[in-house]
Amino acid sequence: MQGLFELSDTAFVGSGVFASAASMDKHYTKSLMAHAGIPTCPWELVTETMWEADQAEAQDRITGLGLPVFVKPARAGSSMGVSRVESAEGLDQALRSAFEHDSKVIVEPQVVGREIECAVLGSVHDREVRVSFPGEIEVSGEHSFYDFEAKYLNLADAQLTCPARVDETTTARIQELSAQVFRLFDCTGLSRVDTFVTDAGEVLINEINTLPGFTPTSAYPFMWSKSGIEYPALISELITIALVDHARTH
Repeated sequence: MQGLFELSDTAFVGSGVFASAASMDKHYTKSLMAHAGIPTCPWELVTETMWEADQAEAQDRITGLGLPVFVKPARAGSSMGVSRVESAEGLDQALRSAFEHDSKVIVEPQVVGREIECAVLGSVHDREVRVSFPGEIEVSGEHSFYDFEAKYLNLADAQLTCPARVDETTTARIQELSAQVFRLFDCTGLSRVDTFVTDAGEVLINEINTLPGFTPTSAYPFMWSKSGIEYPALISELITIALVDHARTH
């Protein structure tokens, strides 16, 4: 869609083709961040071809991460096809489930920590972009992680607290890294950056969402409302950024 808008010379809110495509692929997201020195948890790439050709080799790489692990389609969203695997015996089923959504899968070790997000607002042309107060997702009920059901079906089992209850140093680190990732991917307009904060206080970037949910109760506008920008004003800001960005290309 972004490419269509660019080819038709149409102003639009949000990032262009590169940022949208690269951030949609978890493998490339992590590869770019690792190359730039942005902390993220380790991972292994497993394609459907790799798994069919040499399961033993792929399994060795996966178990080398330590168990349990999370198996994720590389180019899917909303936690579709994601599984938590506690033993090597469960890998085949988890991978085949993920392959139903994508032929390319990443596997990550479980990170013990808090899930904290940050909203970023600004233009690719700005010297400084704005970052919200971080918000923390807390999952209750029978969910072992922030899965599809917790996100969309059992809404009472997931709560976003903003500002997150973290110290000033951790808050500043989350905001700093969120802005760096926004810059790294040549984002413009809006992005939501998802992090893990470990018990030791380390901040790891999980992923960046260049087109986050935007209902009045979604995390992105909610964090901005708690940071001083209400929903109508936020929409106006994003439209203004899009129009200015478009004008600068001419």
